[in-house]
Amino acid sequence: MSYEKVAQAKSEIVIGTKQTLKAMKNGEVNEVITADDADQSMTAKVVQLARQLNIPHTNVPSMEALGEACGIDVGAATVAIKQ
Repeated sequence: MSYEKVAQAKSEIVIGTKQTLKAMKNGEVNEVITADDADQSMTAKVVQLARQLNIPHTNVPSMEALGEACGIDVGAATVAIKQ
């Protein structure tokens, strides 16, 4: 599951929608993960750009669990794994 992938790549991740979008535009991202329980108006931008740039996208059920996998104390709506 993607939570494990994020936890393993901790030093190579970007957390948050704005930072993820920026990294995607700079060509630094291998994969994008979004949480299903996040605000869809925010994650939709990431999903759309991922499709345009042919970056693999994965959904996970929980922002809280995604944040934990990143090593932060709050939920994460969007995480990118860098190249």
